[in-house]
Amino acid sequence: MDADVIVVGAGLAGLVAAHELTSKGRRVALVDQENAANLGGQAFWSFGGLFLVDSPEQRRLGIKDSFDLAWSDWQGSARFDRVADEDSWAVRWARAYVEWAAGEKRSWLDGHGIKLLPTVGWAERGDLRADGHGNSVPRFHVTWGTGTGVVEPFVDSARQAARDGLLTFYHRHQVDELVVEDGAARGVRGTVLAEDRSARGVASNRDRVGDFELTAQAVVVTTGGIGANHDIVRRYWPERLGTPPAEMVTGVPAYVDGRMLDISAEAGVRLVNRDRMWHYTEGVRNWDPIWPGHGIRILPGPSSMWFDALGRRLPDPCLPGYDTLSTLEHLRTTEDIAGHDHSWFILTRKIIEKEFALSGSEQNPDITAKDRAAVLKNRLGKGVPGPVDDFLRKGADFVTAPNLEQLVAKMNELTDKPLLDAAELRRQIEARDLQLANPYSKDAQIQGIRNARRYIGDRLGRVATPHRILDPAAGPLIGVKLHVLTRKTLGGIQTDLDSRALGTDGTPIDGLYAAGEVAGFGGGGVHGYNALEGTFLGGCLFSGRAAGRAAAAQSA
Repeated sequence: MDADVIVVGAGLAGLVAAHELTSKGRRVALVDQENAANLGGQAFWSFGGLFLVDSPEQRRLGIKDSFDLAWSDWQGSARFDRVADEDSWAVRWARAYVEWAAGEKRSWLDGHGIKLLPTVGWAERGDLRADGHGNSVPRFHVTWGTGTGVVEPFVDSARQAARDGLLTFYHRHQVDELVVEDGAARGVRGTVLAEDRSARGVASNRDRVGDFELTAQAVVVTTGGIGANHDIVRRYWPERLGTPPAEMVTGVPAYVDGRMLDISAEAGVRLVNRDRMWHYTEGVRNWDPIWPGHGIRILPGPSSMWFDALGRRLPDPCLPGYDTLSTLEHLRTTEDIAGHDHSWFILTRKIIEKEFALSGSEQNPDITAKDRAAVLKNRLGKGVPGPVDDFLRKGADFVTAPNLEQLVAKMNELTDKPLLDAAELRRQIEARDLQLANPYSKDAQIQGIRNARRYIGDRLGRVATPHRILDPAAGPLIGVKLHVLTRKTLGGIQTDLDSRALGTDGTPIDGLYAAGEVAGFGGGGVHGYNALEGTFLGGCLFSGRAAGRAAAAQSA
């Protein structure tokens, strides 16, 4: 045997699995098609949000959370409807994950040196129903160091294990086949790729310079999802979400290509819930791209007005920060706008100063660098934060103007033909502005803004003081052209609670494990149809840990 266990994929789930294995003395071969600069995979680029329940951070802010409330929210969001089949293990994974988030997770993170910001964000505020989708309370805990801070301890662990002779890195090794003999995983075969010194995240070559084969007692597949492969995204795009956009921006590096899903299926692995996926509707083109089609997601506060491509205000619950997939469904199934691949935010400078954040470690250099002074200045001070201001000045999807008519003229210049009517937009914005005369309102978005400001974390650092969009003192006006941004795969390899990959007959394949996004973050679809945010990195941690521990026990 070349190793006790082969881990395919050096992203977060793979690194966590490797950590669990080497900490128990197992010899690990860590195989990845990218170079050493890409250790940590997609997680490195993330904002570092983690879903926790009844945490010390929540309690300090007066947030009353509980397992029961979180589990109710999860079930209302997931809407598991294939419990007898494709969701049979996903439901069990979901409950186990929420129990972990409400229990051991916080101390486990602390044990690995992973620290959290004192504020807690309120992501996916939901579909406005108590038993429906969304977080009833803020649960989005941002890691001190963003995604790099989550990845760092496990990268350090892998490098130390390599120095100790317990782990061997096989960079630029692309797995093409899982070797399964007599019903048991025995290793992998694949292609050795030419050396490539590209920087982290930059698309690398696929030039073949040789072949390889590795053998082991067990194999753990942790190769991520499909977000960079638009062909696969379109192939499995569900009918319930209408038609896929002709053009999308890409929220993940090119190596998130989905190859191992079909390779696993060829080895007899069962894939489930492939029609479930998570793409954002607030994507903008990166003015300084790293990978092909690089898009950035805006993490919006609740105050921007959202309009479709024809200039009509989106209906509830299609509000900024509320219900991602309902918004995607509306934009892709409404007949007269489905042919357009964009929508619009209209807001003021006062809103962008307080409410706009950009997803990604590189878009939040203050938190990523763990610079407390910069965080206080950027998050609580006046003015537009530097990374957001860069997009405002250089981004192809941002326009500004002193009045609405000039703004609409600039917005129309960003489309093939003028689709927006300034008079109709003015009518809708003025109707909204009239709702601000009282501390109560019939407008759901205004109600949501006032509700958010009752939470101290939002009032201090996330939600602008309510004001009229057309108030010149709050200007200038800003228009942002929004694109669908590909990101997460919610289905994948079906696994039991030990992360053992199941075969097409529903029984575990001996010695084969899967974790992270390739396994739908556990069970082949722990999120069901909807995510509560902060659950993707956490899913990599939880399922990677389970896979590593189970593979270590098998290879004892």
